[in-house]
Amino acid sequence: MPFDCVLAAWQAHERKLRGFLLRRLADPHLADDLLQELFLKSLRQGANFCTIENPRAWLFQVARNALVDHARLTHPQVELSEQIAAQEDLRAPVDELDACLLRNLAELAADDREIIEQCDLQGVKQQVFAHKAGLSLPAAKARLLRARKRLREALTRNCQVRFDDTGRVCCHVPRDPAGTGA
Repeated sequence: MPFDCVLAAWQAHERKLRGFLLRRLADPHLADDLLQELFLKSLRQGANFCTIENPRAWLFQVARNALVDHARLTHPQVELSEQIAAQEDLRAPVDELDACLLRNLAELAADDREIIEQCDLQGVKQQVFAHKAGLSLPAAKARLLRARKRLREALTRNCQVRFDDTGRVCCHVPRDPAGTGA
């Protein structure tokens, strides 16, 4: 019976495992919950548990892992002030470019639009794109670089995108919906 070795190991080490958990948690109910999870993990091993060379070491390692998992999941939470919560609702300037980006992307040449959409927006690897398009990898990389440059120029011109000292988007003026203005 595969569970005989689990039960034998459990009976031999349960008290020490509970003490180990209690010393680290100081909450007997939580220690018992983790102990029960540990027992269930042991049972799930089934016949594989019987092949474990050192069941005691395995049980204590799984107990340590359970403690780490518990600590990760129970980070203390702090209430944010309303001022900080309101600031989080603001989108970064670069995120505000989405409408302008889509309009300018649509106005690019088909080859430029295709490579940017596939490689930058859909996550297609440049090597895969190159193969599908019948290009060498260096040619695909050069095409993508040129397409990005043309898109950046269009965004700067049409949306009046400005950059800060570090090269990040700091602000822009969106084009009007008809596309006739700045």
